Amino acid sequence: MTHKKLSLFDLTMIVVSLTIGMGIFRTPVVAASNTGTPLIFFLAWLIGGLVALCGALTYAEIGSRYPVTGGYYKIFSYGYHPSLAFAINCIILVSNAGSTALVAVIGAEYIGHFFFEGPPPEIFKQGITIGAVAVFYIINLLGIKMSSRVQNALILIKISLILLLLLSAFGTHPTGIAHGAAPVTEAVTSMPAFFKALGVGLIAVSFTYGGYQQTINFGGDVASPSRVMPKGITYGITIIIILYLSINFVYVKVIGFESLKHADSIAAILINHLFGPIGENILRVLMFLSVLAYVNVLLMSNPRVMYAMSEEGILPAAFKVRTQRHDAIIWSLTAFSLVIIITLLFTSAVEKIINYTIFLDSIGMSTSAACIFILRKRRVGEEAGKGEIYRMKLFPLLPLVFILAYISVATSIVLDDPRTAAYGALIFILFLVLYFIVRRNGPKVRRPKDKY
Repeated sequence: MTHKKLSLFDLTMIVVSLTIGMGIFRTPVVAASNTGTPLIFFLAWLIGGLVALCGALTYAEIGSRYPVTGGYYKIFSYGYHPSLAFAINCIILVSNAGSTALVAVIGAEYIGHFFFEGPPPEIFKQGITIGAVAVFYIINLLGIKMSSRVQNALILIKISLILLLLLSAFGTHPTGIAHGAAPVTEAVTSMPAFFKALGVGLIAVSFTYGGYQQTINFGGDVASPSRVMPKGITYGITIIIILYLSINFVYVKVIGFESLKHADSIAAILINHLFGPIGENILRVLMFLSVLAYVNVLLMSNPRVMYAMSEEGILPAAFKVRTQRHDAIIWSLTAFSLVIIITLLFTSAVEKIINYTIFLDSIGMSTSAACIFILRKRRVGEEAGKGEIYRMKLFPLLPLVFILAYISVATSIVLDDPRTAAYGALIFILFLVLYFIVRRNGPKVRRPKDKY
């Protein structure tokens, strides 16, 4: 039996950790370049935040009605078919392992500055990454409460880093930053061009806001899910919206919108503006700790998806084994950690896989959110003795806004980069075929019953 140990504060910090990765320190450059004008740029971030809030409320009700470990897998299996759940979640697991490895490598590059004159050698970056994974592997073996405590400390450091960057909005802007330069952006002269720029800009913005949906993987680990799930997800996404809008305002104010389109190391520019060279060293340490927060939260979340797949018989039974003392999902945690380490050997290939899965994430987000209509129709969670569930207001408007927004993002990717969309779809089909091969040669898949 799972010991429910996550509090409201724990879950809120997990939401923030799953969402705020390294993206906010990079994607504003891409969004500025794609949108072309400050108006569309900020509109994209505002719309992205509102869409995320709609999604947060939708997933809060899903998690409240269906509070199980590995919920992001099981909701596909319950609402549609295990094959869809298997294919989409395999893509997510591979991309998450790859992104964890790549982000850890970025963290190693930040602290490599203290040991090497130039870029750190590959063996140093791999060693630091493997060491970080090993440390958090051990922490997660000590149970979810221990890992959540460590996560709370790390995410507070990450939030402090963003707040520190916000301070750079004050004072005189340094020479060499094109703040106040004459605008060179071409005006958007037609509505089709406006919506095209907004749609392409939302790709990077949606990627930066993504991640919070994995919070439903912790449904089985939360005390009083009907109360904690909606509050934790809503509080977390509200914090993120405020931080994202604030930091992007500072980027434009300090760096200048035209310079932002082509800037490198935008966080370093802000810190150097505030503290000079000493600030750069502070930034490197804080960035590395921020990276560790991302590594830990994915080691917390993804093994729970593998646990859910094992419960339905798609993965071997060993993947749902828990340790008796700390209730850790030992073999799922071990397997995911090994996948992270293995992907270090294929960094460039993994980077491409991550790009392809942005398209699949859009499909996954829209289809998983649509399960709210299935859960409501089947009255899941409303059975006697199940306790009070969370019911979102403005239903069905909020989930429909969320679903249509991600369909639009997927469409923008198809129009802007059809090859990436085609490769992503091909990878999805390969995993779909693999499911039926596994099912044919393995044990019978156990689908969840209509009533949880």
